[in-house]
Amino acid sequence: MILRFGLIVAIVAFLLDRVSKWRLIEWLREHGPSEITGFFNLVYVRNTGISFGLGNDGSISAWIPSLLALAIVIFLLFWLRRAQTRWLGAAIGLVIGGAVGNVIDRVLWGAVADFFDFHAFGYHWPAFNVADMAIFIGVVMILTEGYVTGRKTSDREGAGKVE
Repeated sequence: MILRFGLIVAIVAFLLDRVSKWRLIEWLREHGPSEITGFFNLVYVRNTGISFGLGNDGSISAWIPSLLALAIVIFLLFWLRRAQTRWLGAAIGLVIGGAVGNVIDRVLWGAVADFFDFHAFGYHWPAFNVADMAIFIGVVMILTEGYVTGRKTSDREGAGKVE
């Protein structure tokens, strides 16, 4: 049941990523980069490197991040089969859907399409996309699950002890 739920979350994350990329590329080709607010712009950036634009100078082959992502997806699929909570299933599904979305970009275009550009107080965050958001949220959820589960285990282990 959790496996199916996690796979549905992965498919939804993947489809949201694909649709957003299709629509945003089309919109940005027509309108060009746009300032939405004083700290948020819509841009079209082709990330040929790995996370946060590292390796965009061509020093990293596009296949290396793709192969790494696919290996991680395989690991996550095995983990998803053993997941015990819907929270963890959703978290793993988000990471899988986002990773597959970015791998598809690399296969189709040789680079990941990024759009969301935030900046404030002299700091500029590298552009990102829906797949990146899914991965980030999924990882935060996995860490939260680990923290909560670890606390519950720790509380149970100490419950019977007399000091």
